[in-house]
Amino acid sequence: MQLTGNHRFEAAPSQIWPLLMDTDTLARIVPGMQKLEKVEEGSYKSTLGVKLGPVNAAFTGQLQMEEVKEQEGFTLKVQQNSKVGNASAAIGIQLTPTAEGGTEVSFDGDVKLSGMLASMGQRLIGSVASTLSKQFFSNMEKELAQLST
Repeated sequence: MQLTGNHRFEAAPSQIWPLLMDTDTLARIVPGMQKLEKVEEGSYKSTLGVKLGPVNAAFTGQLQMEEVKEQEGFTLKVQQNSKVGNASAAIGIQLTPTAEGGTEVSFDGDVKLSGMLASMGQRLIGSVASTLSKQFFSNMEKELAQLST
């Protein structure tokens, strides 16, 4: 399943980048994040709670940041496991400065699902992923607003 999206922020990459690199901030802004623990630089253990249609699922696993280019982007490798199935992904995250002094954050990646997750259907999973990405960007906007106050 392909995941793509983008969001424009009225903040420079130099303001957004530190938020994406901060474990505490990510724990606050990633929807459903119950626990995010830094194992080493660029490597994290995570616990997520996600509602998938009628099913509440708890995922545990690893997040790894690779190909990190300061204030430009990185690849997020994800391996999450739950009783309803497993998910693995490689998602490219790009920060592009805009002419107005803001930043467009875009993501593009491939997600592989197994178990009951795979049988739930791409439409349901795609809808959940879209909702979660909108929540993430909304939470990031709130985080940026707090920095400027």
